[in-house]
Amino acid sequence: MPSESDLRNLFATGSAPNTLDAKRVISRSRARRLPKQLSAGAVGALAVTGIGVAGFQSIPFSQSAVSTMDQSAGTSEAAPEGSGDALMAKRIPAEQINLCGGGLAEVSSSFYGLQLDVAFPESVPAGTAPVVGAVQLTNLSDVRVTGSTAAGPAITLSQNGVVKWHSNGVMLMSIAAVDLAPGESLEYQASFTPVQCETADDLRESFRADLPPVAAGVYDLSALIYFSPDDTMVQTGTTELDLVSGPLAPVTIG
Repeated sequence: MPSESDLRNLFATGSAPNTLDAKRVISRSRARRLPKQLSAGAVGALAVTGIGVAGFQSIPFSQSAVSTMDQSAGTSEAAPEGSGDALMAKRIPAEQINLCGGGLAEVSSSFYGLQLDVAFPESVPAGTAPVVGAVQLTNLSDVRVTGSTAAGPAITLSQNGVVKWHSNGVMLMSIAAVDLAPGESLEYQASFTPVQCETADDLRESFRADLPPVAAGVYDLSALIYFSPDDTMVQTGTTELDLVSGPLAPVTIG
């Protein structure tokens, strides 16, 4: 077996059969690591306390939710607006679509007719304590919808279209089964914290523990979640994942 010294000499000689390109090796190594890094990102940052739906499974959410993410996505810039939002947003975890201090992203309607409705108290005290509520996923279409979602949605607190706080931290690595007839709903338990985060907080694994409370006033709550349809529902021209959103829900803080 050649020694380490022999191998170094071989790579250093011009007669080596295959010259190693350091940049290419590093690039290919990063490419192999990227899906794993993105998969880790996909299961980070949802403030979920539970879920009220049968079919709860303790298996990781599909890595395909983020496997096509562009390397530049995950920056502090807000998601682009317009009809192309759904395609762009599907490349990043739901909790990273609305970032601290950025504009609230506009999300296209669900292809499968799903909608998220936030149900939190209309008025909550100011402070730094989490506020518990619920989010309903409703099938507004005229056909049965089957598939799966993450264990719970990403919650965003905003004011005048500017993000003040969003779900963050470690997400429960589970999925929830979805089987909804027209008009049926399932409920997720969720929470938000009435504090204000900054751009730098999105560069951390989770937000700082000493974030200041938001000022008293009227804010908006919204939710986002990916729906992964069963194979029987996928049609030509549809995307593998469907980003589901819903109307803003006002909340008075203070």
